[in-house]
Amino acid sequence: MSHFPCLTRRGKILLALVAAAFGCARGGDGPLITPSDAELAQPAPDSFRVDFETSRGRFSVIARRTWAPHGVDRFYYLTKHHYYDSTYFFRVIENFVAQFGISGNATINSAWQSRRIPDDAVRHSNTRGTIAFASEGPNTRTVQLFINLKDNAKLDGYGGGFPPIAEVIDGLTVAESLYDAYGDGAPSGLGPRQDLIMGQGNDYLRRYFPRLDLIQRASIIQEWR
Repeated sequence: MSHFPCLTRRGKILLALVAAAFGCARGGDGPLITPSDAELAQPAPDSFRVDFETSRGRFSVIARRTWAPHGVDRFYYLTKHHYYDSTYFFRVIENFVAQFGISGNATINSAWQSRRIPDDAVRHSNTRGTIAFASEGPNTRTVQLFINLKDNAKLDGYGGGFPPIAEVIDGLTVAESLYDAYGDGAPSGLGPRQDLIMGQGNDYLRRYFPRLDLIQRASIIQEWR
């Protein structure tokens, strides 16, 4: 899918609208619409720190490539291009997990829905504070992540296993305070439907689930190679 080139002179009002949807306003957004295979194949640093600024406060994580190289490479690419900015914690289940990673932009969701990554072996347990990709089975990880809010060792082997890619090193209490009253998604709980988030983006969440917490910005702060 092509993206709109950034203009310089005419059509400034139109540009502002297009940039908001397709990423011309910030240079890092373009690759979220049309990520190249070559870019996605680039390895991440051995480890790196990401700060999450949220509606509840800040928490920091360290990603470790030795834990899950395919997953960490994807996380690095997405975070580098600010994919997780303005995304919601749409599935928060008390004393279990806080899940996030569906874009608020339906066009970006379409671009990433089939961008699956190979499985990694589970080399670290899903202990409290670790972060792993969500999946629907073998080789189905794409962009969604969850934070373990307790020790979830059962996830190490369930459905083929959920290999952690990172761990919260500061501000875990912020993650544990995320709004969780909606619970699981429908029909299991009162929370949002993932297909409607995919198709309608943040407008759907803001209208029907106004109390959900938001990632305002996720930034790579430091890298180690």
